[in-house]
Amino acid sequence: MVEAMKNVVVFVRDFEAAKRFYKEQLRLPLSQEGMTMMEFFPGGTTLGVALALTEEARALAGRHTGITLRVKDIDGFCRALSEQGARFEQPLEQSPWGKMAVVADPDGNLFALVDR
Repeated sequence: MVEAMKNVVVFVRDFEAAKRFYKEQLRLPLSQEGMTMMEFFPGGTTLGVALALTEEARALAGRHTGITLRVKDIDGFCRALSEQGARFEQPLEQSPWGKMAVVADPDGNLFALVDR
């Protein structure tokens, strides 16, 4: 019987660029870090960011992840990301369910940012 979800993993080709993006730009809370994998959001379901070591994993880098991150002060957060050179696939805009933007990591993995 399945008890819970442990993690969701996003594959990247450039691990050093990913470190800067996830740790410094997104400022995600780090759970643990190794030579080829980082995990964020300690204490529950984690987001893993892993170096794509195989051809199959490399094929999964640079896609829409289907992951949505809820952000406090989304206006200021998106402005800061933009000033730091982050690439937005969709700029911040108002939607029926709140404000939303879609940001890309250095490998092109896409994440939705929402305010609620």
